[in-house]
Amino acid sequence: MRQMSKGANVGLAELTGTTGPITVSLGWSDPSGAGEADVSVLLLGADGRVRGDADLVFYNQPVTPDESVRLLGKVPTGSGTEDRILVDVGAFPETVERAVVAASRYGGATFGGLNDLRLTLLDGTGEALLAFDIDDAAAETAFIFGELYRRGGEWRFRAVGQGYDSGLAGLAADFGIDVDSSDEDAGDENAPADATAPRAEPAPAPAPVPEPAPEPAPRRRERVRTAKRRVTLPKAARIDLAEDPAWQAARLFPVTGLRNDQEREARATATLLAVMAQVPEFGRRMTARFNAPAGTVQTFTETSFRHGDGRVRPDGVIRVARAGRIWTALVETKTGGNPLRREQIESYLEVAARHGYETVITLSNDLGIDGEHPLDLDRRRLRKVALRHLSWAEVAHEAHMLCHHHGVADPAHAWLLNELLHYLRRPGAGCQGFQDMGPAWVPVRNAVTAGTLRLGDKRAMPVAESWEKLIRQLCLRLSGETGVTIAPVLRRRRDGDAAVRRLQTVASLVERGRMSAEIRLPGAAGPVLVEADLRTGQIETTVEVPAAARARALTRVQWLLRQLTDAPPELRVEALGPGERTGPCELLANLVSEPGLLVPEAGAEIATFRLTLPTPMGAKRGTEESGFVRSVDMAMDRFHQRVLRALRIEAPAPAGAAS
Repeated sequence: MRQMSKGANVGLAELTGTTGPITVSLGWSDPSGAGEADVSVLLLGADGRVRGDADLVFYNQPVTPDESVRLLGKVPTGSGTEDRILVDVGAFPETVERAVVAASRYGGATFGGLNDLRLTLLDGTGEALLAFDIDDAAAETAFIFGELYRRGGEWRFRAVGQGYDSGLAGLAADFGIDVDSSDEDAGDENAPADATAPRAEPAPAPAPVPEPAPEPAPRRRERVRTAKRRVTLPKAARIDLAEDPAWQAARLFPVTGLRNDQEREARATATLLAVMAQVPEFGRRMTARFNAPAGTVQTFTETSFRHGDGRVRPDGVIRVARAGRIWTALVETKTGGNPLRREQIESYLEVAARHGYETVITLSNDLGIDGEHPLDLDRRRLRKVALRHLSWAEVAHEAHMLCHHHGVADPAHAWLLNELLHYLRRPGAGCQGFQDMGPAWVPVRNAVTAGTLRLGDKRAMPVAESWEKLIRQLCLRLSGETGVTIAPVLRRRRDGDAAVRRLQTVASLVERGRMSAEIRLPGAAGPVLVEADLRTGQIETTVEVPAAARARALTRVQWLLRQLTDAPPELRVEALGPGERTGPCELLANLVSEPGLLVPEAGAEIATFRLTLPTPMGAKRGTEESGFVRSVDMAMDRFHQRVLRALRIEAPAPAGAAS
């Protein structure tokens, strides 16, 4: 991968011999939680301006009419967030000379508040071709990362790194977009549902009856609304006509009758591929993950290919047709706890290469982190064919986001997606995602309890990897519930390296008997710390809340307690002074009758409250009632519903205000 510096340029043909669409990825981490950034692309003519408003691709207009540029959406990563764009320069009209890749922020947030700003360019196989790191962002609210441009009949990339302080509206206006930026600062929550619609024109005043009606005034040219739009599906009232509670509604994809793993895998594959082919929005989201072109999706099962002296039978095939070109992927699925088999995937890679197919896709309940595949294969086998992996949890996440947050155009398609979701979430389908901490979990847990775990213990690293996958899946589930991207908070640049993160987890297990992760939830006062304490058998969820501006320390305590009337009595509440890491601490059950227990000696100032809720930790390695995976989910849900949702965040108290 080539590392680019600001102002440098390179020809795409120098980087890769593959043709077809490329993926531009913009990545960052958000330590402050002030809000994500949003990508955009402007297509420019020879005069450096857009040909029309359709040449701005952004959150309210995510694809060009010819589908040469399409936003693929945000994906949580181990280091923060990655926002991806599919660009097919071969499909650009001759009148397009440049494609400017940018991003913008809202609500006063700036790019200086983001860490690890990076643009990455990937070819059709997913191979990273170049990277451009930006480390000089400051007060900008819009940023041009780079641009693709024609030169001498070829396409080249230039690393730009130029900032704007006028947001997306100012950036777009500079390139000729007629922008209506009213409501832009309101952000996602306050924007009207029809934010892309033109503003209504005033109707002409009615004329007296004897007079003919005046000619309507010519309409102004519609302007692009940069206020963010949220589209949700209407929820129809459900009427239950069942005569007996034991009756079950008929399902399009039933789980009953599955007798073995082979039948589960066959039905899961057919169900997923059928919905991908019938619901365009869902099919596009799934194929875009694999750098497929935008086009007509067809899916197949019961496929067979000759391999050596015999035949191999992948679980399915995906084919996408666009402009006379066909993109093809082989699909292999596993359900339940069944692992992917190296020899099987290697044979599919050989078949795909021989037939000129682009990708082999694997689906299982395992989760890949930072683009990792669960199998560590010889990289030489991936020179001609890309190998991609999806967890069933990620499939369910995409379907849930479309159903409940982003919406689809056809009500029948929404119903199909809901049926798919129902199927994936049924235990009998075997598609529930990451569910097992692995065979090393119990020995490591016992070693921590006994005090015998050491850094050289080879069993600790698989547990650290499983912990990271569990937190990744927890973020996916919370993202589906809230409708926004939620990812672990990484506070150090080195945290972007998965190997370094796992070594830190192993060291924490050895030294403190704990595994921890920070997650930022929308509306929370700060990041939520999730810690598994293997020595005490507790899952602890913690958040720090700025104290409200009240005259006395006692009234600040009372302000907090009024909001926690429904919180569990075992909630620990700690009062911290400015810059302090410890302070008076009591259980909520005791503070209800004696709030003064939390007031520091001599009436010292309270700047922050630290709230910690302990939940019993499951001992077993799976998702059963007494399992560790389930206990982490329960701990976060309990903290979110009974503590975080009750808190009302006010401006923090100024230093020295309490007495």
